[in-house]
This record gives sequence, structure tokens and C-alpha cells, in this order.
Amino acid sequence: MLVKCPLKLTKEENKGFHYYKTGDYQLAGITSKIFSLLYPYDFSKSPTNRLKSMKTSFFHILPFFFAVHEINQNPWLLPNITLGYSIYQTFFNARITYEAMMDLLSTGQENVPNYSYGRQKNLLAVLEEMDSELFDHISTFLGLYKIPQLHLSMRNFQLHNISRNGVYLDENGVPAADFDIMHWTVFPNKSTAGVKVGSVEREALSEVKVFINQGAIQWPTSFNKVMPSSRCSESCYPGYAKLVREGAPICCYDCSLCMEGTFSMQEDAAHCEKCPDDQYSNEKRDQCIPKVITYLSYKENLGLILALFAIALSITTAFVLGIFIKYRETPLVKANNRDLTYILLISLLLSFLTSLLFIGCPNTVTCLLRQTTFSTVFSVAVSSLLAKTVMVVLAFLATKPGSRMRKRLGKSLSNSIVLSCSGIQIVTCLIWLGNAPPFADSDLHSQPGQIILQCNEGSVTMFYTALGYMGFLATICFIVAFLARKLPGTFNEAKWITFSMLVFCSVWISFVPTYLSTKGKYMVAVQIFSILASSLGLMGCIFIPKCFIIILRPDMNTKEHLMMKN
Repeated sequence: MLVKCPLKLTKEENKGFHYYKTGDYQLAGITSKIFSLLYPYDFSKSPTNRLKSMKTSFFHILPFFFAVHEINQNPWLLPNITLGYSIYQTFFNARITYEAMMDLLSTGQENVPNYSYGRQKNLLAVLEEMDSELFDHISTFLGLYKIPQLHLSMRNFQLHNISRNGVYLDENGVPAADFDIMHWTVFPNKSTAGVKVGSVEREALSEVKVFINQGAIQWPTSFNKVMPSSRCSESCYPGYAKLVREGAPICCYDCSLCMEGTFSMQEDAAHCEKCPDDQYSNEKRDQCIPKVITYLSYKENLGLILALFAIALSITTAFVLGIFIKYRETPLVKANNRDLTYILLISLLLSFLTSLLFIGCPNTVTCLLRQTTFSTVFSVAVSSLLAKTVMVVLAFLATKPGSRMRKRLGKSLSNSIVLSCSGIQIVTCLIWLGNAPPFADSDLHSQPGQIILQCNEGSVTMFYTALGYMGFLATICFIVAFLARKLPGTFNEAKWITFSMLVFCSVWISFVPTYLSTKGKYMVAVQIFSILASSLGLMGCIFIPKCFIIILRPDMNTKEHLMMKN
């Protein structure tokens, strides 16, 4: 072979890189178990592979040395043949791996592949590892030279640890027995020791459960990468639960946010736990917090405004009652049945005050009085209007010649109408209180995050029975007043009763769907508004025009004026 220039290559000898033993046949190995720092290239001088730092460890190659020694000592295995070895430590470094490959494939004194000079290696095979991306390139390189490569097989395989204890894998690659996972740790004094960091346990159906104690693993200080993971899914944070993917391995799953009212406090929770009834989950769903107690209170704007309206309307009603008492001898007051007028004004005053029972923290007394007092007072008010309307009709009929209605007119008739109509409502309320009385209750589920203190009506049937009877009285009163609306001027109060009943019925017809569509304290607010609106409608339509005449137009409050209109 002709060479134009002398071949002079610089090669550094470093015992930490290469472990060599002569023999008739050679087994080569390329391994990396130690991280080290090398000096960078300096183009002002020859390249070097000198290490800046290196921590030497031999435990990973001792089994190989021991195996070669056992084979050479046994005359029955390879008689008259001595195995040698050539082990290269590459420190996970591409430069040193390159030097090892050059030395492995060169037969001369210098590292030049395909240059046959000086030495014969009789290389049988190369044992390479699979825990570094560098060895993919090594396999490709060795394949060009038809050099066999040995890898670990995961089926029907037996391997030995340093103590020569066997570890067997079956045809499925599953360990035949349980074993511990050890982590070899290098201490500051350069000593090493094995620390148990986990275990592998075989379970039924050829399944293997691996336990890893991450806290026991001591990562090197130079390790600044993300901790390796063998999971196909990230851990589910607290507040989430694992949702297994259909047909996927058990380690592959999605994370589902816990539903409202449930929580999870640990990572990778299998399911979410339900919060106690008096608590609810926070926004992150990782803990339960106490629910807020709520009711229609005087301290909040809605409760305060309704209470002020109720008090203002009560004072106004009392003022109107005082006007009618003061001017009780005037023709206008006498013509409209003073006793029924007083009963109606007092019942309206009580209806305004009744709305205050619905505001504040519910208790046994207020719950018993709320609906029964409201139903009774309103029945008296509507009964008074019905009696006034009936008396107007009878008074008109009594003016006809030969009529016998004059004998039936009197206080006894009007009082009997009020007592009988309101008495039915009173009996209904007594039955209600006797069988299923209202009581203070807590609603834990209607509103998320809230405990609603409210009055349970006891019997919904009795509640709507009392409300329906009040509507029945209002309908009868409206029909009678509507038929009597065209009577002569002296008796034209029927016109105002007709309009007031129209307002009253409109309010309570709209009350039912609105009441059923709301929850919590807003149900109470709807009923208070209906009480105030319907009572105000009765007082405004019937008494405001009369007060206008009594106070501002006294000239119209005379017998002559009334007779003239008649």
C-alpha cells in the first residue's frame, strides 16, 4: 500500500476509558454509566479527550468480567480457547464514543478502520447498551462491518445481579418473582451504596405493578433535565378525577374536573368525593367550604326597601282611616256604609303590616303566622268589598216602588256577609294549623353554595286552598260589582270596586307562575310584593277619590250635591 505522507495520529491513553484483556477471541463492549466533563476543543493545539472531572465506578462491568473469568476457568465450556474482552467507557460523550469505535474497528497500532497492520483482534461480537441515543448510531456503524451485536432480550431470559442471584422473565416478559429496584448512589466521599427506591410485584393475569419512591432517589447535582416519566398521561391535579380512556392502557387517561358539590384533594384521584350537605366545593374543586346562610333580611337592600314600603303604606292607610273617622258625619262617608269602610281600612292596614312577618330570619312563631294571618286578613278585606257591593245592589233595588228589599237592608246583612265569608277562611286555616302546620326549615340544595332559611308551608295543598278561596271571593266580588257599575251616581262606588278587583285579580293571577319560578328569598319577596301591590290597588281605587272630595272638594261632600247627581 502506497502512502504519500507518514501517518501520525495523536492518541491519548487513559485507563479510565478502556478495560482490555487478551485472548484467542475477543468480546467487545461499549458502555456508559458515568457522566463526566471534558475540556472543549481548542483549535490552537491538537484535540484532546482529557477529562475535567471523572468519578470512576466499576459495579456495572463487574458482572461481565466475572462471566468471562468463569468461562475461561471452566474446561468444559470452551476447551483450549481463552476469551478476551475489550470494554470501552464512553461517559455518554460523542467524542469518546468516536474514539472507541475507531479503536474497535482498527487492527493496526493507529485508529484507522480498514487499515490492516500489526494486530489481530478476532472480534466475535459487541455487547452494546440501549440507554443512550448514541448507541443507535453505533448499531448502524457495526452493521456495515457485519459485526454481531448483543442486546438484552425480554423473553425467556435469565440475568444475574452482582451477587449471582438469578432474575427470570417468562415468555411475556413478566418477572417470575418479585424483586426490589435499587438505585446506586455515589456519595461525596466517592463511596457507593445501593438504596431501595421501589419494587416490582407480579399480580394475577400476567400484570406487573411497579412501585417507585421518588423521594428516595437522589439525582446528581448536574442533572438539570426534566425528571424521566413512563406515563402516557400527566397527573391529574387535585380537583380532578381520572377518566379512563376506552381501549387504552390503564396508565392512559383524561382528567375530568369534579362536578359542582364534589371535590378531590389528591393527585390522580379515582373519583370525586361528595361534599357534606352544609358545605360546597370551591372553584378549584379541591376542598369543601361552608355554605352561606341566606334569608330575606332587613339588613339587605331588598328586604329594607320592602319593609319601608310596607311601613309607609301602613301609615298612609292609618291616615285615611283617621280622615274617615273625622268626617264620619258627612254625606259621602254615610252613603258608603261607614262600618264596612272601617272594617276594610283596618284589614288593609293589617295586610300591609302582615308583609313584615315575611322579612327576617324564619322561626316557629313567624312561620305559623305568615300565611294564616295573610289569608285571614285578605279574606276579611275582600268580604267587606263583597258586602259593600251587595249592599249597593240591594239599596238600588229597595228604591223601586213596591220593593220588599228595604226590610232586608241593615247592618245585620252586611255583617253576616263579612263573618260568613271570612269565617270559611278561618276554618280552613285552623285545619291547616291542626294537621300540617308551617315550620322553620333549611333548604340545602336549591341554590349552590347557600343554605336558605325559609318557612316550609307544611301542606302545599292547604296553602293553595286558602289562596284559591281568596281568589274565589275576589271573582264573585268582581262579577257583582261589574253588574252594578251603571247604577245611579249615589251608588257609583261599584265602579271603583270593579276596577280595584280587576287590579287585585291581575296581581294574584301573575303571582302564581312567578312564585313557582323563583327560589329562596326571592319567593318571599314575590309574595310580599303581591301583598303590597294588591292592597295598594284596593286602597287607591276605592279611597283616594273619596279623600280627594273630603279634603280638597268639600263642596261636593253635601247632601244636595249627591241628590243632584242621583
